[in-house]
Amino acid sequence: MKTIAKIATSAGVALIVSLGAMTVPAVAHADVSINIGVAPPPPRVEVVPAPRAGYIWAPGHWEWRRDHHVWIGGSWLRARPGYAYRAPQWRQDHGRWVYAASRWDRDGDGVPDRHDRRPDNPHRH
Repeated sequence: MKTIAKIATSAGVALIVSLGAMTVPAVAHADVSINIGVAPPPPRVEVVPAPRAGYIWAPGHWEWRRDHHVWIGGSWLRARPGYAYRAPQWRQDHGRWVYAASRWDRDGDGVPDRHDRRPDNPHRH
């Protein structure tokens, strides 16, 4: 039964990819690559709540969904000791806007750990 579920899941993913689906749910460990010609609106002003022990505040941000920007309000995330949280961000690249999803970085160098050959080196440049 698990094999059938895996095959069905793989077939569904292949179908979505082959159709060129533009909306991908943002998951903490997923690589989300969005490249559009529309600049995101300015960030909204949010009142940051008082600190909570064991949590970090993830600020609100704009995401691209169904051909327009959608504001995602800030929220509390359970802290991950030994990791630095990197908020999602938009950057301009050759006249296009590229979205970088949020991530956790073990050594604080800004390179996602899965792409970092030395993930425990905080002095990497």
